[in-house]
This record gives sequence, structure tokens and C-alpha cells, in this order.
Amino acid sequence: MSTDNKPPEPARTLVAALAAVLQAQLIETHISWVLLAKDTAYKIKKPVHLPFVNYSTLQARQHFCEEEVRLNQRLAPSLYLGMTRITGTAHSPELDGAGPVLEYAVRMRRFAPGALFSERIAARTLNNTDIDQLAALLADAHGKAPHADAASSFADTGHRRGNALAALEGVRPFASAAAQAALQSWIETQAGMLAPLWASRKAEGRVRECHGDLHLANIVRLDDGVAAFDCIEFDPALRWIDVLDDAAFVVMDLAAYQQRDLCFRFLNAWLDRTGDHGSLPALRFAVVYRALVRAQVAHLRDPGNDTARRYLDVALVWAQPGTAWLSIMHGLPGSGKTYVSQRLLEQEGAIRLRSDVERKRLYGLGMLDDSRAKGLDLYGANVTARTYGQLFGVARTALQAGFPVILDAAFPHRAERDQAHALARDLGVPFSIVHCEAPLPVLRQRLLARRGDASEANFAVLEQLRPGTEALADDELPFLRTVAPGPPS
Repeated sequence: MSTDNKPPEPARTLVAALAAVLQAQLIETHISWVLLAKDTAYKIKKPVHLPFVNYSTLQARQHFCEEEVRLNQRLAPSLYLGMTRITGTAHSPELDGAGPVLEYAVRMRRFAPGALFSERIAARTLNNTDIDQLAALLADAHGKAPHADAASSFADTGHRRGNALAALEGVRPFASAAAQAALQSWIETQAGMLAPLWASRKAEGRVRECHGDLHLANIVRLDDGVAAFDCIEFDPALRWIDVLDDAAFVVMDLAAYQQRDLCFRFLNAWLDRTGDHGSLPALRFAVVYRALVRAQVAHLRDPGNDTARRYLDVALVWAQPGTAWLSIMHGLPGSGKTYVSQRLLEQEGAIRLRSDVERKRLYGLGMLDDSRAKGLDLYGANVTARTYGQLFGVARTALQAGFPVILDAAFPHRAERDQAHALARDLGVPFSIVHCEAPLPVLRQRLLARRGDASEANFAVLEQLRPGTEALADDELPFLRTVAPGPPS
């Protein structure tokens, strides 16, 4: 056993011999060896006992290999092939041979160079499809994950506060005294304010067995979609976290890579699928904490690199109060509201609430479920009134959390537009209207061409809305907001 990061020589001898047998490239990390063979990778845990991990016994390494496979098959099933026994002798090892087990390894399928999200950003090939598939993958995994017992200590306020302050301590070698003081005060204040929300979310089952380390170098593009690998297996407290904290890791890293458009595209896609807008008041704390952790890690790896400073800057930015405003879309189905609002949310870093999504959520449907196939009419007056009520309620939560909000709905009637304006006045935030229109033949064409979208508005709905649609009045025109034009995709 080693109490530092220097495993015993027999372990190194075994790994070197196995690399030779497999004709594999050997990569050494802080707590593992990774052998890269032609199509397969073998990850062997070092026999070390460190403050944050104990791999000191063969039994422990077997257990954590099994855990690594179990946990990672949730988000990367095609990558994690199982656990391999290393047998034979230290100088002539075999895989899954006869005789006593010398060591255990996690067996993985190799993926193509350049496939990591961090690499795709550097190559400028990370795209909207990557982000949308990641949001869907995480939302689905979070929905299926077991939730923590309310009596457990996982994600308690004391742990959250302590972890954030410990991460702040880790950036002291390169953070200014002013930055340290500002962040410490902010963490203390926010932890006190958020304690009731954190407790209620845990009681609701929002603390679940998550991934725990979702930076972009742990997310990969595969032939059949995206996958997230290298989940934290060695410390349950680091993966039994609020689902928001898992998603916030992605938000934070995209922000650190200066991908604001993809950052808010991901956040909105995850929120659309989960409906977890009630988490927004806690998002800034989650992002700041994750940024401080990555800043600390980057500094430990390379004190002279500017990566640590980049993550610290993210923490400082997200610790600032947000600039909230409310924009509503206005236009008939097919006029381009969703397309324009998507561009706007990416450019401005906003939260968008879609009537098409929230309408279905009110009736227990997923965003792509077919309401008509279930015998529901979601475009009647009563449903519409409930939908606008839902939009205004969620918008209030997001605005009070300091986020700009876009309401993507038709807003055909002055009464609904006045309600939105009243909400903005009540909260003291700027209000604007984004009007979209297109000729009737174009509207028809777009509605017929719709595929794979939450909206179920067809030509019948269009004809139902047209006669009663109230044009913007003269006193509404000063609130019109101009958005750069572009055809809906």
C-alpha cells in the first residue's frame, strides 16, 4: 500500500509487463494507469491510499472497478464493456486467465481521437446536435436515477457550504485578496439564503445518484450519439448530489470555454425536458462552486497555466447579480417565434419558456408526446388559460433569480400581453415584445413541414387563432424589440 501517489514497484512492474503483452500505450493519471490497446482500453487503479480515495487493497480495487462499470453504463453503455481479471505472473500477465487474480481492470471500448467535447470545441466542431443530445441524455438519466434518502447527509447545506469554502481555499495561491473576500462573503450569504430551497429539493427527491464530474473532457461524441464517462465512483458524496449540480457542471464548463450560446442552449434544453425551473435560484451557486473546483484542479496540475484563472473568472462572473428582463414573442403558429427566440436566448443568455412544452407538462406529457393520440385537446380556451398561468408563474421564479426570460407563446390577445407587462412592472424589470409574421402560404408550409418538435399547432389551430388575434395597439409599439432576421429552420 502507498500513502502517497507512488505505487509499490511490483504494481508498476505488472502494469508495464501487461502494456508490453497488449502492445498498448501506457498513460498514467493521479490514481490510475490506462493501457490503450488497438480497440480497447484497460483502466487499472493504483494501489494507493490518498486523502480522497482508498485503493490500497485488491478487494477495494475490485469493488471500485465494479462500481465504475455499473455507474458509467448509465451514461456510456457502449463504452464500458465490463471488468477484466489480470492473472498469470507479474512478468507474464494474462487477461482473464487461470489462477489467482493479480489485479483488476475496467475494460472500455476506445473512441476516436478528437471526439471529446473539449477537443471538439478546440476544433470548432462542437455543434447544436451535440448539445441537444447531451441535454436529452442527462435529463433521461436524472429522471431514472435513484434518489437519496431524506435522512441522509448527502447535499446538506453544511456540506454544500463547506465544499464551496474548501474549493475557494484551493484558489488562494493565485486569486487576489479582493476576489477571495468577495467570493467568501457571497458563498456565506448564498448558503444561508438557499438552505430552505436545498432542503425542499432534497425532500422532493432531487438529490440523486448522478455523474459528479461532467466537465467537457468527460463527454464524447460517438457514432451512435453522445456519452458521458468517468463518473465519480470512489466517493458517494460527490455523486449523490442535486441533479441541478450535475447539469450546472456542463453549464460552467461551456461558459469557461466561452461558449455562451451553447451554454444557454444546453441549459434551456435540459430545463425543457426536466421542467426543473424551480432550481434556477440555486444555479449560480452551483456554477460558482464547480468553477472553483476546476480552478483548483487546474492550478494543481499546472500552476503556470492560465486555465485556473479562466475558471476563477467564471466564478467571479456568476457570483454577480444577473440582469433580468422579460421579452414575449408575438405571432401566429409558424411565424418563426421558436426559431427567433432560440437565437435570442443563445445570444443574450436567457431562459426561454415555451407554451408548447409547458402546455404538455401540465397534462403529464413529455415535450415530444402526441397529445391527440392520447385523446387530449390542448388548444381549448381553458387549457390555454392554464398554460399562460404556468408561464407567468415560472417566469416570476426565473426573473427573481436574476435571469432574462423569453416567453415563447402566440400572445394573440391584449389581455395576456398586459399580464406579462404587469409581471415585468411588478418585478421592476424591462419589458419588450418580439413580433414575428409571415404570409399565410408560408405559415401553412412551415406547419406541414414540422417534425420532431414540441409544437402540435397545425393548420386547424392556425385557422382557430387567426380571427381572434389582436394586433399590437399603438401604446404597445414602443415595447417592440428588433431581432436580426433569419428564416426558421
